Amino acid sequence: MSALRDPQTGCPWDLKQSYASIVPYTLEEAYEVADAIARENFDELKDELGDLLFQVVFYAQLAKEDGRFAFDDCVAAICDKLERRHPHVFGELSADAAPDAEKVLNAEPLNAETVLQNWEALKSGERIATGQHSVLDNIPMAMPALSRAYKLQKRCANVGFDWPDVSGCWDKVKEEILEVEQTAPGSKALEEELGDLMFALVNVVRKHKLDPEAVLRAANSKFETRFRGVEQLLAEQDKTPQQSNLDEMEALWQQVKHQGR
Repeated sequence: MSALRDPQTGCPWDLKQSYASIVPYTLEEAYEVADAIARENFDELKDELGDLLFQVVFYAQLAKEDGRFAFDDCVAAICDKLERRHPHVFGELSADAAPDAEKVLNAEPLNAETVLQNWEALKSGERIATGQHSVLDNIPMAMPALSRAYKLQKRCANVGFDWPDVSGCWDKVKEEILEVEQTAPGSKALEEELGDLMFALVNVVRKHKLDPEAVLRAANSKFETRFRGVEQLLAEQDKTPQQSNLDEMEALWQQVKHQGR
């Protein structure tokens, strides 16, 4: 990376890049990692993880050139964080590390759920220590909207701002559906009401302890598989979707659905 960024002998493309300009590539590489995992292609995953690691190296090189930090500093920072947030593995936690330190150390029984609660308690203490006083601080604006909605709701739920059970979430969804139905089509208000409905649905997913991104990815995959099945059946008739009508495609959709394609 240092060679690629060398002002005299480096690569013109790499030399032209900045922190902001490589963000789209970082996001793309992260999605490619997720895609390889979803397809269980672990040979490809190895390559994709290398591509993602390269993004980290690239940012670290830019920061090193700016005199901010280097790659080793990134590694040290994550090592410190992992040790700090795993007191059940790496030893005692100092009382000043987080307001909930005693609670974290004494959590019983110790399982995946309590470990996650401890992690969140420690993160909360760290935010307060760095002057971030809102529970909603430090949730990236650039996150996909669905993931950010989930994160906002989780943060609020952690401090008790949540429905006791999923029935309250469903009531809110029904309320939002009525508001959408009563809003004039094409209006700015409709956009807002549809956003409220989507946000309310995320709460239902969260209450069922599911990740909305994963749920929607699965729905996307199912839709894609079925529509490709419709296309295949049409091709067997020497037709394309453009050459058929909605009734024909709907009939084939039901056929594909029942065949479990």
